[in-house]
Amino acid sequence: MPPSTAAVDRAPPAPFQRTVWWSLAAIALILLGGAAFVVDCRLALWSLEGRWPRLVRELLTVSESFGHGMGVFLILVTLGVLDPSRRWALPRVAALSLGAGILANVIKLLIVRTRPRAFGFEGDVWTTFGSWFPLASAGSGGQSFPSGHTATAVGLAIALSWLYPRGRYLFAVLAVLVALQRIQSGSHYLSDTLVSAGLAIILGLALFHVGPAGRWFARREARWRGRWRVRQAEKSGEDRRGGEERHRRAFEIGEPRRKIA
Repeated sequence: MPPSTAAVDRAPPAPFQRTVWWSLAAIALILLGGAAFVVDCRLALWSLEGRWPRLVRELLTVSESFGHGMGVFLILVTLGVLDPSRRWALPRVAALSLGAGILANVIKLLIVRTRPRAFGFEGDVWTTFGSWFPLASAGSGGQSFPSGHTATAVGLAIALSWLYPRGRYLFAVLAVLVALQRIQSGSHYLSDTLVSAGLAIILGLALFHVGPAGRWFARREARWRGRWRVRQAEKSGEDRRGGEERHRRAFEIGEPRRKIA
């Protein structure tokens, strides 16, 4: 069986086989986000003072695209071009990665938190928070909590690990680099990134196991894989018939030559 056909015979196992453990991981990340309030201001001030090594800063800057909406779009396009046998999975990859970022951005509209680069560090960590339900009135400088980039990167890492399990450690490292970049650039506090990672895992559970969304994607993906198999079978049949026709024509051309000889 050709690799392209074998790749769509069955879906890869869902990334949340142990739902309870992943649920606990999401809760733990959110709780760690609360505990990180203790070091939020100190780490943010340290980052704004330019203490990160130059090579690390450059690496983090390059890694940011893994958590950016446009970067996700380019990755999806690349996967669609290079691995057409898995195009059926791209809608769920997009839903988890971009959906996690959108979820974080919606929460930003519910509470004000001043970004490190806009904070004067004259008070404690609680003074970084402001009023509830500011919607868009706080502007970008008041939308630190949570980190949309980190949520997007973690969601993308989970989705890509589902499709390409051998790269799961690479994807996890890229997500961590995005979180570090948000801290290093003064865009977010440590707690923002930890809570965002927890939110991305919760959304991943919803899109793979818990609730109707996971079942909806599973049904659609099974249908898309079936259509791909049909197209591949038709293409294989056309190629085979084309090869037989070329062989027949070559034989017809060659036979008179042998008679003349």
